Amino acid sequence: MEYKFKNYKQPEIMRNHLELGGTAPNGERIDVNSLYIERGGKPWLGVMGEYHFVRDSRDNWYRELCKMKAGGVCIVATYLFWIYHEETENEFDFSGDRDIRRFILDAERAGMDVVIRIGPWAHGECRNGGLPDWLLKKPYKLRDNNEEYMAQARKWYSRIYDEVKGLFYKDGGNIIGIQIENELTDKPWHLLALKHLAMDIGYDAPIWTVTGWNSLYGAKIPTEDFLPVFGGYEEAPWEPHTDPLPLSVHYVFDPNRNDAAIGLDVIGKNDDDGWRLPYERYPFVTCELGGGLPTTHHRRVYIRPMDVYAMSLVKLGSGNNLIGYYMYKGGINKNGKLSTLNETKATGYPNDYAALNYDFQAPLSAYGEVREHYRLTNMLHIFVNDFGDSLAAMPAVMPEKQVSADDLSSLRYSMRTDGKSGFVFVNHYQRLAKLEPIEDVVIDTVAVKLPPITVDGDVAFIMPFNMAMGDTTLKYATAQPLCSVGNTYFFVEIDGIEPKFSFTSGERFTAKAGIDSSVSVGDIRIITLTFDQARFARKLRGTLYIGENCDLYDDGDINAVGCGSYAYYKWTGKRFEEHAVRRSFNKAELILKECDAPFEPTEKYELEIGGRRALKWYHAKVTTPEGFVEIPMECDVAQLYTDGALTADNFWYGKPWRIPARLIYGKKAYIVCSELKNDFYREV
Repeated sequence: MEYKFKNYKQPEIMRNHLELGGTAPNGERIDVNSLYIERGGKPWLGVMGEYHFVRDSRDNWYRELCKMKAGGVCIVATYLFWIYHEETENEFDFSGDRDIRRFILDAERAGMDVVIRIGPWAHGECRNGGLPDWLLKKPYKLRDNNEEYMAQARKWYSRIYDEVKGLFYKDGGNIIGIQIENELTDKPWHLLALKHLAMDIGYDAPIWTVTGWNSLYGAKIPTEDFLPVFGGYEEAPWEPHTDPLPLSVHYVFDPNRNDAAIGLDVIGKNDDDGWRLPYERYPFVTCELGGGLPTTHHRRVYIRPMDVYAMSLVKLGSGNNLIGYYMYKGGINKNGKLSTLNETKATGYPNDYAALNYDFQAPLSAYGEVREHYRLTNMLHIFVNDFGDSLAAMPAVMPEKQVSADDLSSLRYSMRTDGKSGFVFVNHYQRLAKLEPIEDVVIDTVAVKLPPITVDGDVAFIMPFNMAMGDTTLKYATAQPLCSVGNTYFFVEIDGIEPKFSFTSGERFTAKAGIDSSVSVGDIRIITLTFDQARFARKLRGTLYIGENCDLYDDGDINAVGCGSYAYYKWTGKRFEEHAVRRSFNKAELILKECDAPFEPTEKYELEIGGRRALKWYHAKVTTPEGFVEIPMECDVAQLYTDGALTADNFWYGKPWRIPARLIYGKKAYIVCSELKNDFYREV
């Protein structure tokens, strides 16, 4: 069956219509037009990942940023939570794990740009949305233009500026973006006042953002002064009930960029006053594609790797021109001097989150482990890092027939094209549902008709057409483009589809996937990797590395995440060269012994484990500090205490709780588990 598209129309690109853009000392500019971000005079499609520096140790920052960079992320976004830095009024703390300047410099060292999200209100599942308790007690309205609140905002912004001055893009630094506020949907005058306040203090960046979601009609923002950013999550753990949700719309191609479900736990309904955000003035950029999701006490969702990969691919195929994840790296909340710093119902918010655990099921866990969606999404990131200058200038073209989320038998596809060349996107995955196989799929892009394929199983992929490669043109490939190194182009075999290549010169071949699958065509070479090889492919130091079932990153050495020996292949320009690194590893074993309660948890932690629920205590020991151990008990909430202090906690969502053995080793350690009841939504 042939599958066609709506008519392609060359978009009119608006330029110089926004109060955005800036120049670095080397003369490079970043600008924003109505279709894409420009950098150095070329279209630029960046990849951004959220990593909260205060939810980790400064000793980990550089290593974790290097892992992000290896995962194809080129921009790190981070919140500044006011309560973390001024928990007591007029007592600021930007030291230790709160040192934003050190974090930005670590990002620069890792080769990453930075977007700072300076609030004042941030949300981020932080206590009071990040506002200090003392501020909530003031007699004036917050998040408002009144003189008293704006004076406090000036003090907060000024104190951040003292830490980050000299690190902006205009200074030759790596701060390229600033987000003002968060999820403020109906006060454009306040957003503009905050921007003017920040600029008056000295803040300067080519990109100023605000969150654009709300209703279908978008948040009310100053239309010339900000780039609205959007998102999408696999589920909604903030929904107040414990029932299953309808199938997610984020797995069907749709140019609508506004997910009106985000933030509905704190955003009220819009007044129907005729407002419509002028989407056509802005490129489609995201800041909160769910790299995972947290668990609330009443909704325990489980994120599967394809949940993240397929959604990101669908958004890319729907026109997304900056891929932004929240979260990309999970974290651990600090404990405040006066309270826990997590969002809870006790603080007036609709949800109870864990006191410490902000792992978020992210691509990189709170403790730095790699999850499978890190590997999958990296295939997209390598692709856009190498070919994004072409892709960004191509608008999305939707299929002739729009598919709904509950249609499990129709092909889900889209195209991005300039009218002559482009990329076809296909998604055959729907979270929590099984799609039917589709045979004899012939996709007609008008410029090129692709050969028949069968689309089956949980797959999502990209296929190019009329792709310029050296002195030749690839007419089509039924394989996914990955990256290029010199005159060598790397592709990925799509599960269930033969990798066929056809060139406008008339040459054709079917590849046998593997690292030795080199085929020369004119002045270029093509290597088609297996899907498993591509999962461990990393673009480092200007060439391609493939880990042998290990995740590589560059922190000065070509290192591997995890412990023990590892091996990898490095592309030399002619062949893959094998390398092996030996290092010792003595994996820890966990020893648990049920015991009487050694002490009573303090009141702020007792609330988390349920108050009246039955508790079981275990004495915990590990044989070495190396590697991870799994806590196997099925319970409502588990807490780890070491030497009398709460060290880690977890809302059980159906999977074993993994923690580093070093948290237990050499300490007096106890784990307490609260009684499991049928009072929350669970998928596993």
